[in-house]
Amino acid sequence: MAAPDLNLLIALDALLTEGSVAGAARRMNLSAPAMSRTLGRIRDALGDPVFVQSGRTMVPTPRALEMRERVRQAVEDASALLAPGIDVDLTGIERRFAVRANDIFVGMYAGRLLDTMSREMPRATLRFTPEEDDIDGEALRSGRIDLLVNPFRPVGPEMRVQPLFSTRFVGVARKGHPFFDGPVTAERFVQWQHIGVSRRGRARGPIDDALEALGLARQVPLVVPTPYAGAFALLDSDLLLPLPNQLAEGVLRAGLDVQLFELPVPLEPVDISQTWHPRWQNDPAHRWLRRTIRQLCGH
Repeated sequence: MAAPDLNLLIALDALLTEGSVAGAARRMNLSAPAMSRTLGRIRDALGDPVFVQSGRTMVPTPRALEMRERVRQAVEDASALLAPGIDVDLTGIERRFAVRANDIFVGMYAGRLLDTMSREMPRATLRFTPEEDDIDGEALRSGRIDLLVNPFRPVGPEMRVQPLFSTRFVGVARKGHPFFDGPVTAERFVQWQHIGVSRRGRARGPIDDALEALGLARQVPLVVPTPYAGAFALLDSDLLLPLPNQLAEGVLRAGLDVQLFELPVPLEPVDISQTWHPRWQNDPAHRWLRRTIRQLCGH
């Protein structure tokens, strides 16, 4: 009896994770025809079609759904067994990392991370993905993202979490704003309209909670998806913009005609962490990515 081809197990895991031949092909750096041929071999080995046509899409069979977690666990176990003791040449690794990261990290460290990657893992690529409607923990479990860099929040008991740095919020306004003609108080702070920053369009945040505790409320007539859009919107308006201090200082270094001020409300620092699924714990390329990010962040 011929030994089973364990490469088919990895391909099956990619197919069940991505839910399509095209997605699995991208995940494994194969062409779509090559992935289709691999699916044919998997069907022969299992005696099951694995995916069947439903309208214009392919859907997994009942057996494929039943096998999904067992296949994923088998691949993870095999990776963990083979990883220790292997001297991997990172310069030859072809890898595409999908990282869901907030603007603080991207603005401060993306350029330096890519520069280091070009020297130490030159065949790898990095794709920063925005926040989406899917839950962060599910995106990590499914393999949709490889790493999450965001303010710490629990995403699942099995996840690995590592602290990176802390940030605090400051205020930003255009130079010459009449806000600077008087004392920086909470009462004067709410007299001016504000810009909110949220990829999901949220206008309320910790600042509003702190103001509410003082019996105050602010007006947020403009919500933008990125802090840089907010910074440019300041230049021709009397709006105020709260930003993480690292981003605010970056806006100053970029030469925008703005001025910073301390927020007149008490806010806790925000801790930024990196989070990953344990399947990547011993993966050499993923270890390199985590280690490099941590070093860039000052650890």
